[in-house]
Amino acid sequence: MPGETHSGDLHLVKMVDRGVLLAVADGLGHGKEAAEAARIAIDSVEAHSHEPLKRIIEYCGRRLRESRGAAMSLALFSPDDNSMEWLGVGNVGGVLIHMSGDGKRANEFMMLTQGVVGVRLPTLRTSKVGVIRGDTLVVATDGIRRGFEEGIILFDRPDDTAQSILERDGQLTDDALVLVAKYTGRPQ
Repeated sequence: MPGETHSGDLHLVKMVDRGVLLAVADGLGHGKEAAEAARIAIDSVEAHSHEPLKRIIEYCGRRLRESRGAAMSLALFSPDDNSMEWLGVGNVGGVLIHMSGDGKRANEFMMLTQGVVGVRLPTLRTSKVGVIRGDTLVVATDGIRRGFEEGIILFDRPDDTAQSILERDGQLTDDALVLVAKYTGRPQ
């Protein structure tokens, strides 16, 4: 955000025993306090990355009680059964883009529950979806314009896709973060 020296939006991508864990945290508000809340959330995710997604969010909630709280989304790609489990609290949205062999796309959206991790934690519900090689997950904080998924251009490199979304849909009124991950299946 213009004039700010700290971003309240952070992410984590971590290999775990059961696959690849992705997390995005958006500390409420702006500035140093928002950045601190996001850092607490991401540190807690990393410390408890071996736990189920619901438990990770619960741990984050306990750690964030003394902060302003955060919106968060987690996803776990599991190559054992070609699935992705995801969970979102607040307004860090996610879309999974399925690509068919003929180039057609189908979007599947993360179910978000209202609440703030560390302030009021809702009843947590994960959902699980099947994934195939080439499916792309995009997770974005509220600094990205609503409806951004309509114009996503998928590049070969996820970094290029993320940069394209930030340039086209980033808002100057809030911190913004886009995490893009392409599912490649089990490492060879």
